[in-house]
Amino acid sequence: MAPALDRIRVGSAPDSWGVWFPDDPVQVPWERFLDEVAEAGYDWIELGPYGYLPTDPARLTDEINKRNLKVSAGTIFTGLHRGPAVWESTWQHVSEVAALTQAMGAEHLVVIPSFWRDDKTAEILEPPELTAEQWAHLTKGMERLGHEVKETFGLDIVVHPHADTHIDTEAHVERFLDSTDSDLVNLCLDTGHYAYCGGDSVKLIETYGERIGYLHLKQVDPEILADVVKNEIPFGPAVQRGVMCEPPAGVPALGPVLEAAQKLNVDLFAIVEQDMYPCEPDKPMPIAVRTRKFLRSCGA
Repeated sequence: MAPALDRIRVGSAPDSWGVWFPDDPVQVPWERFLDEVAEAGYDWIELGPYGYLPTDPARLTDEINKRNLKVSAGTIFTGLHRGPAVWESTWQHVSEVAALTQAMGAEHLVVIPSFWRDDKTAEILEPPELTAEQWAHLTKGMERLGHEVKETFGLDIVVHPHADTHIDTEAHVERFLDSTDSDLVNLCLDTGHYAYCGGDSVKLIETYGERIGYLHLKQVDPEILADVVKNEIPFGPAVQRGVMCEPPAGVPALGPVLEAAQKLNVDLFAIVEQDMYPCEPDKPMPIAVRTRKFLRSCGA
């Protein structure tokens, strides 16, 4: 029997049901997602793309309460490396998501940097490496965002390193952490994205433990990943090939990641996200049940 990981709070997200967009005909209806995530044994959920779940706080509270669910975080995409010119439009969107997140009693806002390559069309939108000036815009912008979100909504931002964004590899993640104030900005470590980009989650937790504010649990299939890297396949098509796989079939091993996180001795959310867009409507539920069972076997 694995030791009890009593500081880890496990949940899942619309992403594990193949949901990437607020409204898309191939995605499962939100009611079905809520029914199934509760039935699969998860207590916590994220809001997913803003507008997928009801955005009226009273209605959403009613829907999650009747299924005994709670919300851990909202999610936003940002392009703050583009400088002060994008602040107003960014803040307008952040405010909507943060207000709903706060109303749901959650305390975290997951912030994903914008993609340099389109995840649907694979079009290259901008260079994968930032200039020194863009790095400064990115780090200062995230600090400002962290400050404003805390002041206005009482939420902590956790920045999510993500494939095909400017915060992806170990070098980029460390540069970002070394350039930002831990009082304002911490990390949502996504184990799958970090492995996808060549990083070691356990090492990051052990080295930058005080900066780990939140976890996303996922795994990559090493064989598919090798092909993705070799052929420079964009993230969207890589997901369609099944690069993100059901645990415990892939890497990194989640047991050691959760044990390293437990040793930080802080309460941490660990939200399961198995990227599966697009997927058959009946596919997510059995995977979600098996994944919850697997995480219990790890002590979480």
